[in-house]
Amino acid sequence: MTTALIFAGGSGTRMNSRARPKQFLQFYGKELIIHTLENFQSHPEVDAIVIVCIADWIPYLRRLLEKFEMSKVRSVVPGGKTGQESIYNGLCTIKEFAPDDSAVLVHDGVRPFVSEQLISDCIACVKKSGSAVTVTPAVETIVMQEGGKITSITDRSKCFHAKAPQCFLLGELLSAHEKALAEGRTDMIDSASLMKFYGHELYTVAGGFDNIKITTPADFYTFKALYEVREQQQIFGL
Repeated sequence: MTTALIFAGGSGTRMNSRARPKQFLQFYGKELIIHTLENFQSHPEVDAIVIVCIADWIPYLRRLLEKFEMSKVRSVVPGGKTGQESIYNGLCTIKEFAPDDSAVLVHDGVRPFVSEQLISDCIACVKKSGSAVTVTPAVETIVMQEGGKITSITDRSKCFHAKAPQCFLLGELLSAHEKALAEGRTDMIDSASLMKFYGHELYTVAGGFDNIKITTPADFYTFKALYEVREQQQIFGL
């Protein structure tokens, strides 16, 4: 079984969206979260979807799910105080209907251009190797600095950006979260960092540069350009 765990718990402060969290901003007649969900709803290998959402916005999200016929969504659960806690809440819900050896694809609700091929590649990798972390190559020089002075320059050819989906086996990811809770660790930036900390081997899947996360106002213009390119490709068969 394969479940997509969609994190939609951010408040959108960097987007400066005021009253509306960024995942609920509307683009081309659909909220951003719906653009993201459609990729998993339509994928033949995704069996279920669980969404972690800001508690106050759950009723609104449920209306959207009904409107856009997101039939694979099994549950919507409230987020926690941190992203780590929110993902744990979602995993506990998945545990109620999925076996430990099933695949979980952790994905950002504001990352709408995840492709069908990338989802397929992640599922194949996690089934083969036990993990799958989407990465893209670093395209600019990576430096370390201290006190305004560069202390070292890293070989860019060895550097990659970790993105999403990040995919693991349910039992292993849930166990790592439980260990972190028992030890009072709440500072893990993402699932890959958590799994690496607890000794799991991480395998990578190449993602496209269009798999962006809509975080700042400038990202809106990138979203618009990418969306229009995709629409033209469908219309003209490019």
